[in-house]
Amino acid sequence: MNLSEIDWDFNSVGSWPLPVKAVVIIFTCLTVIGVGVFFDTMDQITDLGSAELTEQTLKTDFETKQKKAVNFQDYKDQLTQIEASLNEIIKQMPTEEELASLLIDISQTGLASGLEFKLFKPDAPILKDFYSELPINIEVIGTYQELGLFVSGLASLPRIVTLHEVQIVPDGKDGAMLMSAVVKTYNEGTEASTDSGTKKKRGRK
Repeated sequence: MNLSEIDWDFNSVGSWPLPVKAVVIIFTCLTVIGVGVFFDTMDQITDLGSAELTEQTLKTDFETKQKKAVNFQDYKDQLTQIEASLNEIIKQMPTEEELASLLIDISQTGLASGLEFKLFKPDAPILKDFYSELPINIEVIGTYQELGLFVSGLASLPRIVTLHEVQIVPDGKDGAMLMSAVVKTYNEGTEASTDSGTKKKRGRK
């Protein structure tokens, strides 16, 4: 078959040899398919990829929520335990009426341990989320053993008392030490307990 002898006028396509017709038909089909894929199927493939990504995200979200649902009762039990522990801690906070006697207890604990007070200065309360922090700046003089007894005595008080910013330096040549620290105790914040207008102070043992 001599291609130069073929009349390539499109109007004469009926006279083209069969192999040429087959090639043209195949090329035309491939072109149509290619255009269809480019303008239609590619968008569908893009949408499919987006849908698969969304599916994976939803599946992960579902698995996470399913785990939470399975452990929901455990979370409720833990919350109940936390609330019970919080109530116990609040019960150990002194009321406003008890603060004066607690300050006396702290100073008496130091004196009973054999310490000499150089400073005992309560500062203004600091209001936190649901409680007030009551700092007391102290400076005491005594031996290591007496300081240890004092710290142990503070931990044994029936109300929450903590020790912060502790600094110990020698004081003289007789083995005495000077300890400066901030003693903190806590009580239920009055603003937090009266926001609703109905909440009352909790009873304490």
